[in-house]
Amino acid sequence: MPEATQAGLSENAAGALAYVTIIPAIVFLVMDPYNKSPYVKFHSWQCIFLAIACFAIEIVLGIIPFLGWIIIPFFLLAVLALVIFVAVKAYGGQKIMLPVIGGLAEKQANS
Repeated sequence: MPEATQAGLSENAAGALAYVTIIPAIVFLVMDPYNKSPYVKFHSWQCIFLAIACFAIEIVLGIIPFLGWIIIPFFLLAVLALVIFVAVKAYGGQKIMLPVIGGLAEKQANS
């Protein structure tokens, strides 16, 4: 079990909070002692890359008339379920690597 940091948050809690929005993810990447933890950095980067990918996919779906507009709410619901799943796993100390995004996050966390 990871130890609590000086701020009182364990690495697991910080990893889970990184998925709330991209704001905590960015804060954890620049704030000591979280920016020294590969675990927290991985989850922060994965959240940021997931947000970028979702934004790009939503733009593409928004361009497609009617069918894309119908798909967007279901896509966003699936993303919400994915974020909740990954945050719960992060809180439990597990590292779920999403396809493509997980590899990029791992590379950024270890650099």
